[in-house]
Parts: sequence; C-alpha cells; structure tokens
Amino acid sequence: MIFADFLSIGSGSLVGFALGLLGGGGSILAVPLLVYVVGVRSPHVAIGTSALAVAVNAFANLIAHSRAGNVKWPCAIVFAVSGVGGAAIGAQLGKAVDGTKLLFLFGLVMLAVAAAMFSPRAAAGDPNVRISPTIAWRLVAIGVFVGFLSGFFGIGGGFLIVPAIMLGSGMATLNAVGSSLVSVGTFGLSTAVSYAWTGLIDWRIAGFFILGGVLGGLAGTALAGRLAEHRVLLTRLFAGAVVAVAVFVLWRSAPGFLHAAQAN
Repeated sequence: MIFADFLSIGSGSLVGFALGLLGGGGSILAVPLLVYVVGVRSPHVAIGTSALAVAVNAFANLIAHSRAGNVKWPCAIVFAVSGVGGAAIGAQLGKAVDGTKLLFLFGLVMLAVAAAMFSPRAAAGDPNVRISPTIAWRLVAIGVFVGFLSGFFGIGGGFLIVPAIMLGSGMATLNAVGSSLVSVGTFGLSTAVSYAWTGLIDWRIAGFFILGGVLGGLAGTALAGRLAEHRVLLTRLFAGAVVAVAVFVLWRSAPGFLHAAQAN
C-alpha cells in the first residue's frame, strides 16, 4: 500500500461516517476529498470515482433499510428508473465541461447543499402511501430532473432526492430516506458506467475509498443512536463544515474558471 491508499481509506471513512451519523449529505465531500486530499488530478476522474463509491455505499445501506421496512418499493423504482436517463445525459454533459469549470460549479452546489442542511426536514408525511397514476407521473417528472443533476455533478444527491420523493409521493421522511437509496445507488451506478466507459475511474482509489466508507459508515451508524437527540445540532455543524470546504473549492477553482471563461 502507498500513502495515497491510506488517504483514500481515511477520506472514504470520513464520508461514510457522516452518512452513517447524519443519514445524508456526506457524499458531497467525496469529490473535494479525492481532488485536494487524495490527490486525484483530474476533476472528471474524481467525479467518476466518487460516483462509483457512492453507488456501492448506497446499495449497502439499502439492505438495512429494506429489512426495516422503510423502502416504498413501487415509488422508489419509478423514481429511480425515470432518473436513470437524466443521470446518463447529465454525466455525458459533465464530461464535456472543462474540469476547472466543473469544480467551480460543484462548489456552488455544495453551498446549496449546506443551505438545505441548515433547514432540517420535517418528519411529516404519509407512512402508508401507495403509488397511483398521479403520484407516478410526478415522480417521473421530478426523477428526470434530479437524475440529471446527480449525473452532471457525480453526486449521490440524497439531500435532493429525499425531499423530491416526498414532494412527488407525500411519503414520510423515514420512508423517503430509505427509498432514496434506490435512486442514489442507481444514479451513481449510471454515472459511474458512463465515466468508466471513457476510462475516467481510478479503480484502485475507488476500492480503498469504498473500504473506508464501509468502516466509517459502521462507526457513524453506531454513534447515531447515542447522539440522536443532538441530530439537528450535528447536522448544522456538518453544514458549516460543508460551507468551509465549498469556500475552499471556489477559491482554488475560481482562477481556472475565470481563465476558461475568458478563453471561450
């Protein structure tokens, strides 16, 4: 093992720990960690590698939620299937965008994620919701849009998918969190396949990052129960960290973004 492998495990552990502890939002740190900590030089390779790692971790977490009965499978499948096309289109467009521009735009997305995390979701909703033609069409329309964003930026998008599924179906938050993992995994896998097809995944780093994510996720999940009553505070503290990382990403990528914009 080389030093970069340990950095990959450590970075993956941090993402997995945040996901296990907070239930979402942690994957937004994957690309900055891969670029600025692990040392992946190409933003596109970082996005492709991140998408694969996020997909694997999402499907792993889906098992526990499914066993607990938190997944509304009809709604989850309709949303995921409708978003796959959007994710594929988003991934193709993302690969065509200059890497420095993509990193700068990613920093702006991180600020949006942090803003959403500062306003925790309410637990309202119908835990017994059943799919209907009206709900199905809403899920299809929203799924395509969310899938596109997920594919373009190579993010899991759980922070966006959960409220989107709630908006489309009216299900409760716990069910939306469990059901969202179907889409997080599916969109991530679609994006990863697109990037892998053009050789934009570092498989070695992805493997160590996933390993770290599993270990960190176990630790975060174990700690989540003990800190449940402080969940809102923890989420807002993490959102503050995301803001700090976003500012760093924008600062580092701004010169390249402006240069690329002027060149065009």
